Amino acid sequence: MNLELLNPLILTSITPLVGLLILFFLPSTKKFLCQLVALNTSCLTFLFSLLLWMQFDSGTSLFQFTTTFNWFPLFNLHYSVGIDGISLFFILLTTLLIISCILVSWGSIQSLIKEYLICFLLLEFFLIQVFCVLDLLWFYIFFESVLIPMFLIIGIWGSRERKIRAAYQFFLYTLIGSLLMLLALLVIYFRVGSTDLRILYYYDFTKLEQILFWLAFFASFAVKIPMVPFHIWLPEAHAEAPTAGSVILAGILLKMGGYGFLRFSIPMFPDASIYFMPLIFTLSIIAILYASLTTLRQIDLKKIIAYSSVAHMGFVTIGLFSFNLQGIEGSILLMLSHGLVSSALFLCIGILYDRYKTRVLKYYGGLMQVMPIFGLFFFFFTFASIGFPGTSSFIGELLVLLAAFQVNKILTFFAAIGTILSAAYSIWLFNRVSFGPLKVQYFNLFQDISRREFWILLPLAFLILWIGIYPILILSDLHFSVINLIEQLI
Repeated sequence: MNLELLNPLILTSITPLVGLLILFFLPSTKKFLCQLVALNTSCLTFLFSLLLWMQFDSGTSLFQFTTTFNWFPLFNLHYSVGIDGISLFFILLTTLLIISCILVSWGSIQSLIKEYLICFLLLEFFLIQVFCVLDLLWFYIFFESVLIPMFLIIGIWGSRERKIRAAYQFFLYTLIGSLLMLLALLVIYFRVGSTDLRILYYYDFTKLEQILFWLAFFASFAVKIPMVPFHIWLPEAHAEAPTAGSVILAGILLKMGGYGFLRFSIPMFPDASIYFMPLIFTLSIIAILYASLTTLRQIDLKKIIAYSSVAHMGFVTIGLFSFNLQGIEGSILLMLSHGLVSSALFLCIGILYDRYKTRVLKYYGGLMQVMPIFGLFFFFFTFASIGFPGTSSFIGELLVLLAAFQVNKILTFFAAIGTILSAAYSIWLFNRVSFGPLKVQYFNLFQDISRREFWILLPLAFLILWIGIYPILILSDLHFSVINLIEQLI
């Protein structure tokens, strides 16, 4: 057991729980102490996840740092954890963004601070488990558990009067979508006698079983991504959530659906995945075009980024179901990039909201004159969102388009139109906010970003640039895991 506790994956997993327990016993009046404990816990978790990356062997497709605990041996149910190249980077992204969430909430959250921080550490624990458990039952438990802290974050600390409605909408949409997955899970357990992924990967389901199970899992993952027409909850949840809630929602929670397709739907039901490929491509193109055009007519800053996320995730699903190396690696890279870029854009909008208490676009203009450092960051993140060469999104989108071209040229044409529309709404937003006359009839006190906000945004900008210039850093660790996934399809 002592050796198991020295496993960097176990250390990364349990550190948020330790911080959560310390917070639980601290008095609520010690607000600054609570914030320090939460920040140090999240930083320590991030350091352990970096240790995980340093010890990761990129030369194998096998699961690493595996540990199994007997849970119900009588029923052949065990709690198993382990990671491969695919899950490693989602854990890194989670541990990084939680630090940003705690820092951005430092001055903006004034009530129930201790409870707010407990929610974020609990959310971090659940998310790390989602990306490292190797058991279908435990994945479902943690996949659904994520809803609880997120529901509270939106419903209690949301910024506007419709926050309760948005919280319930988010909770019910994602919960109902997952009920079919639970039914499929039970049928699989009684059919196979185990929920261990390493057994299920090699079990030969019939074609009909694969189709039915795939549809059940699709109902759950499509809501999380979200794919059109299951996206209705997303703009509302983003608009009502606090800034940190929007960051974690766009940065990590939307990736759980894509990760679910990668880890379960594609390798467990390969025939059904190929069978439903045209459906996924159709829904993805509709998502890219519809969400991009809807983004152009939004007036709420958060809803603009929320709808653009739906469009970007359409590229991800095209890459995942192209079933070739470039497509799957490109979609993973695009998910990681979107996690950084959309989080940074939500942080920028949060900075504006903290100062001026509105997110309506018409009140802003000419901010580059009075907030030049903010303007430079916003400019960089806007162009990263477009997929400008030299940024992380460019590499991901290029690989996805290359993969799509090998599958269907018409599909690639419509996806490419999405990149043009992306440039249209992103540059339009930046232009409206940053240039033109200052609207002093609405605001007459201006303040550029603080030192704390600068140090929140700088690491995200650095990572976006680093991945865009040197993507092999991530692709080399992904390579064997993705090849192993493709081999299971053949």
